[in-house]
Amino acid sequence: MSKRDYYDVLGVSRDADAKTLKSAFRKKAMECHPDRHPDDAEAEGRFKELNEAYGILSDDQKRAAYDRMGHAAFQGGGPFGGGGSGGFQDFGDIFSQIFGQAGAGGGAGGFADMFGGRAGGRAQTVSRGNDLRYEMEITLEEAFRGKDVDIEVPIAEDCERCDGEGAEPGASVETCGTCGGAGRVRTQQGFFTMERPCPTCGGQGEYVSDPCRECDGQGLVRQPTELDVSIPAGVEDGTRIRLSGQGDQASKRGATNRQRGDLYLFVSVKPHAIFEREGANLFLHAPVPMTVAALGGEIEIPTIDGGRSKIKVEAGSQSGRRLRLRGKGMSVLRSNARGDMYVELAVETPSRLSARQRELLEQFAREGGDAVSPESTGFLDKAKRFWEELVDQ
Repeated sequence: MSKRDYYDVLGVSRDADAKTLKSAFRKKAMECHPDRHPDDAEAEGRFKELNEAYGILSDDQKRAAYDRMGHAAFQGGGPFGGGGSGGFQDFGDIFSQIFGQAGAGGGAGGFADMFGGRAGGRAQTVSRGNDLRYEMEITLEEAFRGKDVDIEVPIAEDCERCDGEGAEPGASVETCGTCGGAGRVRTQQGFFTMERPCPTCGGQGEYVSDPCRECDGQGLVRQPTELDVSIPAGVEDGTRIRLSGQGDQASKRGATNRQRGDLYLFVSVKPHAIFEREGANLFLHAPVPMTVAALGGEIEIPTIDGGRSKIKVEAGSQSGRRLRLRGKGMSVLRSNARGDMYVELAVETPSRLSARQRELLEQFAREGGDAVSPESTGFLDKAKRFWEELVDQ
């Protein structure tokens, strides 16, 4: 069966401009769209024929080849041959480019959505709201336990006065004459076609004749919004938490599909007066009385969970000795495990002595008390070798 003339398919003259071609295609495509004629093979065939005709004639180079050679330009020997006849499968569903919907066989839902959209039939446009950032500071104890907190965030929502349209009540939202409601314009430079947002409407495909006084024509206003946020146990300083869909609302104008942005929480943890943190482990400097360090004993230390632990100090312990308490550190994020706590001993020398204490210490020193420390013995040995090397020089 021979192909019909593409101009006859669209019902236009051979000198029809691009706007006329598009208008003719839109009209005929809506008349014979398969969603309007379910189970009608002839309607689907006409729709494919329209797609094929518009796909050729809407392309300047292919139209010029068709005007010179007819259908032969898209057969094996033609300049566009070898890639199919330029039909429905080759060019895709042109209807989806014009109306932003699925093509033939796309289901009744797509067709209903298209006719329920805005006047002007602009393409399917997804608009996404802005992501938001919220910074909060918590204590180390809160990072250990986790925390549920209410926060207030200014979030962009649809303006109530204009219902998000951006126009004063009673004013109209009009289709942009520059882009015909598409939101984008094309320019031809040699063999290349470039597309960019419409400079008149800013890519929205429409404009407001009388902007809303409440939102200044934006359609969105910021409203303080309370959110219940759960900070998980084990978070570290600088942790980022994403709350999907809790950001700004997208603009309603010019969009057929709106998506909210996300809210990102950036958590900082305050420095602690006692504990230092490295990952899931905690470090604590614990003062130890000189007598306990010398004779041995126990000291009591705090833990991050608010409890207390007793640790054994062996006789002769020196400053800097590190003891490990398993499972007494921070919570591990998304786990029931805990890190460890490391206690570093700091032996304290008394600064105020009674007469009796001084007398006992002096007696201790006379009996060789200064020589009992292994650390001081090692230091004296090193110092002695240092002095001997100086004499030899």
